[in-house]
Amino acid sequence: MTFEPPAPNADCDLCEAARITEWFHEDDVCWIAECEICAVPMVVWRHHGVTPPAQHLEHMHGQLARVAQEQLTVEHYVDDNMRNIPDHYHAHARPRGGFFGHGFRRG
Repeated sequence: MTFEPPAPNADCDLCEAARITEWFHEDDVCWIAECEICAVPMVVWRHHGVTPPAQHLEHMHGQLARVAQEQLTVEHYVDDNMRNIPDHYHAHARPRGGFFGHGFRRG
């Protein structure tokens, strides 16, 4: 069974992938940038949809962990509750014991 990537959605901010904040990583599966709202690293699947294949999910969480270790001064947890954009998979590396990254970023 081959993976058929979902088509981009012209109305989706994450499909647009505008470089509004600092980007930390990008490849064919995902990109990671600072979340404009939360100020924490956020991984975004390159394909529009909410169910990435297991290998994509594993890759994205691995890259997010690496970036979070480099960018945050505390341990993190993966929050993939897609509150504001519920139809495009993305996850945040949140500081353990916190929600926003303000004060937890490396200087």
